[in-house]
Amino acid sequence: MKDDKKDEKKDEKKELESSPEDETVHYDIDKFIEQLYECKPLKEEEVKFLIEKSKEILSQEKNVQEVPCPVTVCGDIHGQFYDLLELFRIGGRVPHTNYLFMGDYVDRGYYSVESVSLLLCLKVRYPRRIYLTRGNHESRQVTQAYGFYDECSRKYENPEIWKYFTDLFDFLPLTTLVEGKIFCLHGGLSPSIDTLDGVRLIDRFQEVPHEGAMCDLLWSDPEACVGFGQSQRGAGYVFGENVSKEFCRVNGLDMISRAHQCTPTGYAWTHNNKVCTIFSAPNYCYRCANEAAIMEVDENISPTFYKFDSAPRRGEMEVMKKTPDYFL
Repeated sequence: MKDDKKDEKKDEKKELESSPEDETVHYDIDKFIEQLYECKPLKEEEVKFLIEKSKEILSQEKNVQEVPCPVTVCGDIHGQFYDLLELFRIGGRVPHTNYLFMGDYVDRGYYSVESVSLLLCLKVRYPRRIYLTRGNHESRQVTQAYGFYDECSRKYENPEIWKYFTDLFDFLPLTTLVEGKIFCLHGGLSPSIDTLDGVRLIDRFQEVPHEGAMCDLLWSDPEACVGFGQSQRGAGYVFGENVSKEFCRVNGLDMISRAHQCTPTGYAWTHNNKVCTIFSAPNYCYRCANEAAIMEVDENISPTFYKFDSAPRRGEMEVMKKTPDYFL
């Protein structure tokens, strides 16, 4: 009987040692990063490990995550992986440069899986050197229409990885605050939100709603109007200079930094320099011929802009099946 119990314990120990959960502790994030810089996607079990680690870190961050200077602020990436590498070439690689990305990592471009995987690996490896907020494309509904779902299904031969990624998107912070003075988010302001405390009260751990404050923060745009108006996007609002000015005054801000809109020169000031739009996907959708830009904010909270063109395309196949001709 004693021998039988010893054998049972040995078998139990052997089973635990070989379990998938236990194996994950041996994954090497540095090797993941090295592999992804070569645009080679991770295996399915490696992606699952990466996403669980990312959730652990992102769940501890706030709706208004505080970010110190110096930091380089970036706009949309949209799966343009080689342009993301060009961004790092211009701005410096993590951890030598601190980064803040304002959403829209996926859809449109051919390499959404590799782009978002690399950014998450960098977040896990250097959690205080890179910050990631949510864009309107980090949602289940949008990614089913604009490419990411199809890409995940093609590269992993099933949509399960898409589900893992989109579950993770619920954990991304909605906004950041650079040194208490620059409010950074993907879209824009909301008629439901007057103060940063209002943003802090949002339950962000959910799919992006079709309306309400959380939706507005990811979908709205600045415009030459007064107050809030209806958006042609079908979600969020357009908001005028008086709205931006009052929001900055009430919250003690110098400016609002956001992404979401393709600009010909990579960045654009609006609302009397209270709002700056930054777009970091050059030649957007491989046809817009726009420049891209990043904004470097130094220790004195002073912004400097660096523009760049698209990187050489490296023999990729046709981008993806035709998606709706609608620039979200």
